[in-house]
Amino acid sequence: MNRFEKLFEHLDTDCALITSDVNRRYFTGMKSSAGIVLVFPEKAYLLIDFRYIEKARATVKNAEVIELVNTGKQVHELISRHKAHTMAIESETMTVKTLNGYRRHFMKEVDIDDSDALSNAINRLRMIKDDEEIFCIRKAQEIAEKSLDELMPFIKVGKTEREIALELNRLMFQNGAEDLSFETIVLSGRNTSMPHGVPSDKKVQDGEFVLMDFGAVWNGYHSDMTRTICVGEPDEEMKKVYNIVLEAQLAGLENARAGITGKELDKISRDIIERAGYGDNFGHSLGHGVGLEIHEKPNASPNYNSVLEAGSVVTVEPGIYIEGKFGVRIEDFVILTENGCDNLTKYAKNIISL
Repeated sequence: MNRFEKLFEHLDTDCALITSDVNRRYFTGMKSSAGIVLVFPEKAYLLIDFRYIEKARATVKNAEVIELVNTGKQVHELISRHKAHTMAIESETMTVKTLNGYRRHFMKEVDIDDSDALSNAINRLRMIKDDEEIFCIRKAQEIAEKSLDELMPFIKVGKTEREIALELNRLMFQNGAEDLSFETIVLSGRNTSMPHGVPSDKKVQDGEFVLMDFGAVWNGYHSDMTRTICVGEPDEEMKKVYNIVLEAQLAGLENARAGITGKELDKISRDIIERAGYGDNFGHSLGHGVGLEIHEKPNASPNYNSVLEAGSVVTVEPGIYIEGKFGVRIEDFVILTENGCDNLTKYAKNIISL
């Protein structure tokens, strides 16, 4: 059963219009910045413009490829051919302007379902990774970890956050990344108290933490990891906070499994940090899904009441951030199984002093 067939197991509509770049890639396997997928229970079509038509005809196997010339007219013709009367759209990504354009074009001939039905169905499919997706995610993570290992000799007193980030990016591309998962975060000293700070020209000083949050993309799939190291020797407070975060992270990893809710998993790690007196210093969620996007469902957060399912990939990334002093975050990401999890992150987590 292909992904289009699986989609209609979760939909009650005559056809579905997929317009977002990432979901178009998920269903067709082809990356492009334009095009639409129109899918019926019996057949799928990729309508794509002249820039991509040759590549699409050579690579897309599970949908008929049609050169896109006039969106409204061509979609209308296909809907008429398949005698469809209802069409679901992606509520999470389609703009109001685009939706209104389709409504004006179809008038009362086609009932457009602008509920969350299609977006929810796609999210549900994308949450559960198949073997091919897991292979790509593993490759992305291997690139990221190899690059971090090669970066370590570069990190020293006097290097700026920006220099370290640029070198890490260079290594990831050199090691096979097609892209970065997101803008690499490298922070040092007091700046590590900002969970998503931006690398600056601040120079690393002796006895400071350096926090690195980064990832590589391989064949469209992302990796995500964070390590906090020390250049020189950390003081006692730094060691204490680091070990609390590590304890919280290990507890999260130990309890990460299918059947637990995202809220329950978040609470396991959060309780450890709160009992240690740093609850107010952990202001973000424990984790999020990773795949074709760096942030996707499911989540491990105080507000995520849904059960996590086997085959989902989620991060486990507790942190403590003390304004004006320093911050610590340790992040792995895992594949959930019925009995636990498979940790995709192999890099050491003990406090590293360079």
